[in-house]
Amino acid sequence: MKKTLNILLAGSLIFASCSKDFLDSAPTEQLSTDQIEEAGKQDPNVLNGYITGLYATMYTTFTALPADEDHDDFGQKGYDIYMDMLASDMVLTGLNYGWYSNVVRYIATTDYTRAEASKPWNYYYKIIMSANSAMDAIGGSEVEIPADQKDARFVMGQAKAMRAYAYFYLANLYAPEYGSGNDKILPIYTNTDQPNQPLSTTKEVYDLIISDLETAVEYLNGFNRTGKHQINKYVAEGLLAYALGARGTQADWQKVATLTNDIITNGGFPLTTKSQSAAVLDGQGLVVNGDGGFNNIATPSWMWGVDLTLASNLDLVSWWGQVDYWSYSYAAAGDPKAIDKGLYAKIPANDVRKGQFDADELMPINKFYTPEREAMGQRQIVTDYLYMRVDEMVLLNAEANANIGNEAAGIASLKKLLDLRLDNTSYLSTLSGQRLKDEIYLQTRIELWGEGKSYLALKRNKATVTRGENHLYFAGQSFKYNADQLTFPIPQVEIQNNPQIN
Repeated sequence: MKKTLNILLAGSLIFASCSKDFLDSAPTEQLSTDQIEEAGKQDPNVLNGYITGLYATMYTTFTALPADEDHDDFGQKGYDIYMDMLASDMVLTGLNYGWYSNVVRYIATTDYTRAEASKPWNYYYKIIMSANSAMDAIGGSEVEIPADQKDARFVMGQAKAMRAYAYFYLANLYAPEYGSGNDKILPIYTNTDQPNQPLSTTKEVYDLIISDLETAVEYLNGFNRTGKHQINKYVAEGLLAYALGARGTQADWQKVATLTNDIITNGGFPLTTKSQSAAVLDGQGLVVNGDGGFNNIATPSWMWGVDLTLASNLDLVSWWGQVDYWSYSYAAAGDPKAIDKGLYAKIPANDVRKGQFDADELMPINKFYTPEREAMGQRQIVTDYLYMRVDEMVLLNAEANANIGNEAAGIASLKKLLDLRLDNTSYLSTLSGQRLKDEIYLQTRIELWGEGKSYLALKRNKATVTRGENHLYFAGQSFKYNADQLTFPIPQVEIQNNPQIN
């Protein structure tokens, strides 16, 4: 691709500015517990509608700091970008507009006054508050719901899974590691009536995450969801596998192997195919495979995501508006997002994933794209958001088996995926011990580039990342997984407003 992407957006792209440092602790769109309880008594469908609203928060813009309307504030996919950049696998190669500059410079992770330090905090605690509200409306999160009350169990299971999802990401973003489990990291809220809470230990936070997800797996057994935006049993198992892997005991890894095997064997999600992995171009540069682009919720390998339509009301302020060259985006207008050059160099030439990236600027123009593939073409976002796909579970299964010493099973899982990516995978049979673990970690970074999972893998593997030469800041420097630069501090506004954590 020619280096001629400095396109002005007719005033629609605005320069990033400092956001106000405050917490929207009582958002006006939040229904009170009393309102939900009363509505639930009158109409059983109200609770299902409230859960739908909870999922909508995951892709709604300006959920963290509504008054600021920052263009990196658009739910889960916004923090996927934060994490990919913190892990250094995603490179911000231009600064025309400045979004994410404080993230890639590690200012946001070393200065607790920065707005970027508070955005994930606010977003995930909003999810927690909404999940707790739904649970309060059916008796509270501690109530045990009989098996014959299926509708209530399905609501409770989804709400618990969403609360666990939020605490899991908070625990990763705001704590350097699980460690001994004794470090105090986050306040825990399990209902909407609790006053400010003190910091709980890592162990207490993970105990809640795992307990919530175990209940979710049980309660969602038999739940036939109406769309992939909803969490079903297999998505809950996937979240549980991630949480157990982050804690990382031998018993945890054994459970991860079991959970991921259930998803792979019984979930009904085939692996992402070679054709779906990257655009195939003819001699005129036109796409000849119609199933690529990571843009369609109907892709069979997608376990969890959302079907975006014009009614979703997303445009420039979106993941596609930040990363995708083929959308009306910052990526096309002077703030390109690219793969780390060192990581790109590790992708073999015979790997289909090498072709996901432009060979000059290393932008992901052949991994993520709109079907039309017209530069700056998609103005209103209708390409979908991906949260989880089965390929992650195959890699986690390989990682789990490698960690419990079942190397043959680990190699078999890795081979199952790589047979769809590489021409020759015979080298896998030579791997064992740490070399096998390192290969699984590398393949996780390559396979899931741009999907928000590299940061989680970095911490699980207790790895050190070295920035490639195409980074604007700290090129060539190395950062260990638990370095201060890779973990957000508790935001200033929380310290000011919650006397229990001082």
